[in-house]
Amino acid sequence: MKKEEKYSVIGVMSGTSLDGLDIIQCSFDFKKKWEYKIDKCKTVKYSKKWFKNLSTLHLKNEKKINETNIAFGKFIGEEINKFISKKELVDIICSHGHTIFHQPKKKFTLQIGDGETIANTTGILTINNFRNLDIKLKGEGAPLVPIGDLKLFTKYKYCLNLGGFANLSIKNQTKIKAFDICPANIILNFLANKYDFEFDKNGEIGRKGKVNTHLLDYLNEIKYYQHKGPKSLSREWLEKNILKIDYLKKLKIEDSLATFYEHIGFQIGTKLKNKSVFITGGGALNSFLIEKIKKYSLSKIILGTDEEINFKEALIFGFLGVLKLRSEINCLSEVTGATKDSSCGEIHEYLKDMN
Repeated sequence: MKKEEKYSVIGVMSGTSLDGLDIIQCSFDFKKKWEYKIDKCKTVKYSKKWFKNLSTLHLKNEKKINETNIAFGKFIGEEINKFISKKELVDIICSHGHTIFHQPKKKFTLQIGDGETIANTTGILTINNFRNLDIKLKGEGAPLVPIGDLKLFTKYKYCLNLGGFANLSIKNQTKIKAFDICPANIILNFLANKYDFEFDKNGEIGRKGKVNTHLLDYLNEIKYYQHKGPKSLSREWLEKNILKIDYLKKLKIEDSLATFYEHIGFQIGTKLKNKSVFITGGGALNSFLIEKIKKYSLSKIILGTDEEINFKEALIFGFLGVLKLRSEINCLSEVTGATKDSSCGEIHEYLKDMN
């Protein structure tokens, strides 16, 4: 395939914080280096039914999971059909799907949203299952975003994503290391939900609380933070290491939130040296969280545009799909700990005979 070619791509992402289904239409152009352009983007908020299905699916049996995998693929495909105006102008759909299980130590990960169903619903070549091959190669299957940080966001020393979990890419010329730092929106939203809020806007609830030093010390001493990596976090890790803390149940919600803001700010801030850090993800819009990061770091904070903040991960999964289509490396062993670099993802062609 030619090395100077332009691709029109739909990127799709559903994050652990269940904010909604992110869909982006973008283009990638390789000349001397990769460049991207965002054409349009949209977040489809989940209905109460889909929110419940996705947040509880890990508790269901295999039959229910398989059924939901197909149904979610159809849902993704139908939302893409509503989103795009001219299918013939789109080369590929690249979908991360929604993570139900992520247990790399057990060589298992599952992101639902069946790729074949998406392809047949839209009539467009679809790439998904970006994590599986790296898991088979004894890697963490995450993080996958660093290849995009390395090749698309070249001018920043650090790229920090504040999603369900906070993850960081650290670049050194042509090399990069990356890892999940700590839980972020996934725990902040969980606590805000207890007050019937979808999320804690600008940390308004957390600002009212008092930091509990006992809980803060306990959190900062969790063994995960001592590991150098490669390493990644998951819902399962959160349930085992955070949600089961008895002391957490005894605190006022605002005090728990205040403590987690301090914890997140400390864990992130101490990883950042005196360089520029490019911040995206829903947490970038939380001014209190940004204040806490600044408290522990002298790095120059650079927030992305609204489109970059909300859709950078969907953009990069679109980029991963382009690299897969070109049979080029899109998953870095130095980041995931796999035995070798790989070109991850499964390609699904549109089966005309089935429609």
